[in-house]
Amino acid sequence: MFGKLYSTLLFILFFCHEPSDAQRKKETLLSEKVTQMMDWTSKRSVIRMNGEKFRRFVKAPPRNYSVFIMFTALQPQRQCGVCKQADEEFHVLANSWHYSSAFTNRIFFASVDFDEGSDVFQMLNMNSAPTFLHFPPKGKPRRSDTYELQVRGFSADQLARWVADRTDVQIRVIRPPNYAGPLLLGFLLAVIGGLAYLRRNNLEFLFNKNVWAFSALCFTLIMTSGQMWNHIRGPPYAHKNPNTGQVSYIHGSSQAQFVAETHIVLLFKYEIMCISVMCVAGICLVMLCFSWLLSIFRAKYHGYPYSFLMG
Repeated sequence: MFGKLYSTLLFILFFCHEPSDAQRKKETLLSEKVTQMMDWTSKRSVIRMNGEKFRRFVKAPPRNYSVFIMFTALQPQRQCGVCKQADEEFHVLANSWHYSSAFTNRIFFASVDFDEGSDVFQMLNMNSAPTFLHFPPKGKPRRSDTYELQVRGFSADQLARWVADRTDVQIRVIRPPNYAGPLLLGFLLAVIGGLAYLRRNNLEFLFNKNVWAFSALCFTLIMTSGQMWNHIRGPPYAHKNPNTGQVSYIHGSSQAQFVAETHIVLLFKYEIMCISVMCVAGICLVMLCFSWLLSIFRAKYHGYPYSFLMG
């Protein structure tokens, strides 16, 4: 009887102790992974990953942290100008988080270059770059964990809003000081001040209606061409299809645009303004420019021309 009781106690102790060992191993492995990720982050705000690191620290459990990864192609032979611009903005975001007082081990930023981790691209069936993905602590990435680059652009501020949507972590974007803007403004004011000083005895041009009308017209053309939208969203200049190599200068959606698209629209509007002065001789060119503008409009708003359904 005592023998059966002793065997039962050993059986219970063994099976109660085994989960504790498994849990301890799991916690040890998680601690090692977090420590390694923190060590890499202390050296570089954006961790460079290859296939082995990605599988071990992102795909394989256990993991209690989120990883935001930029999949890119920065090598010169890839000729991805957008990748370089997106990489700069991604580093601005990662540095802002790294040097923030709220920095924790909840989220990490990493990048996978195609030439260093092509197996990762194949694993995820990814055929374009740059692409931003969020890997949550538990479960697989959902559709909302893929950043809508073509809609939102790749500015650090837009990426920070996306990070906040996915993790509730607020990152205040801090950019390095850029003195180009103040210097250019100072130079422009100095030129204007110098011209005003040289013509201090003849300032009638300041009261010339044509000068102010032309300035207002130029300002209107710049604003209506989408330059302010570009400044806020930071879209790419154009898009190159990685499969065909074809470059698109006009975005196919009405919710987004490329920088090149605003330049084209601005050029057409300027041509229309100049040609409209030439009366009869410019009517054909005006119609041609308007037809080009309408073709761009049709490419973005696929339901045009609109029609009313009669009952």
